[in-house]
Amino acid sequence: MTRRRWIAEEFSDQHAALTGAHADHLVRVLRARVGQECDIAAGSVVRRGRIASIQDGRVEFVLGEEVPTTPVPPVTLLLAIFKFDRMEWAIEKCTELGVARIVPVIARRTDTHLASASAKRVERWRRIAHQAAEQSRRAIPPETTSPIRFQEIANLNAAAVRIVLAESEQQNSLREVLASTPGREIILAIGPEGGWADEELHFFQASGWIPASLGSTILRAETAAITATAIAISEIS
Repeated sequence: MTRRRWIAEEFSDQHAALTGAHADHLVRVLRARVGQECDIAAGSVVRRGRIASIQDGRVEFVLGEEVPTTPVPPVTLLLAIFKFDRMEWAIEKCTELGVARIVPVIARRTDTHLASASAKRVERWRRIAHQAAEQSRRAIPPETTSPIRFQEIANLNAAAVRIVLAESEQQNSLREVLASTPGREIILAIGPEGGWADEELHFFQASGWIPASLGSTILRAETAAITATAIAISEIS
């Protein structure tokens, strides 16, 4: 039987702990008991863990041998902010697929209300990513940054393969671009509802980003994010 995996809030060489609502969920919903075994992600390492004690808001584990893990693919998702319920869906599913980093971006066509409220949503996005990482048995959740302005894209890793998904692209498919640039970190830029504005596409082009298409159909932003992530990870895995 596959053991549940949890990402510890606290850990040392021999011990780890889940705290707060995380611990309460394990105890009250999943009925955890002293002596029960789980896999515990402690930093970048996953180890066998046995529940040693249960208190209000705290579950402590004794750590045992290391458990083999799969490396996280070097894929960063640059995600223009769109409707929060759909964006949360994209974050959850892209985490399950294995994306390493999520960077929310305030784009030209990001709704003004969403842009102003986005900074307050970051902790929720991180919780969603954390829960999705545990569900999909990842060792660590993706790094989810605070929202950045579009102009700050210029500060991202120029050594990576930087790909902007654009409805206007007629020649390069995402799969073809990835096949021609193997073995490097990948950054995927997904636009908001309505797509990237013309001036943003000009900026991408002038900055050396590679335009790519997901096909002839027009996808919702969350569908494009999930599809692009799945293609990228399948190509580099």
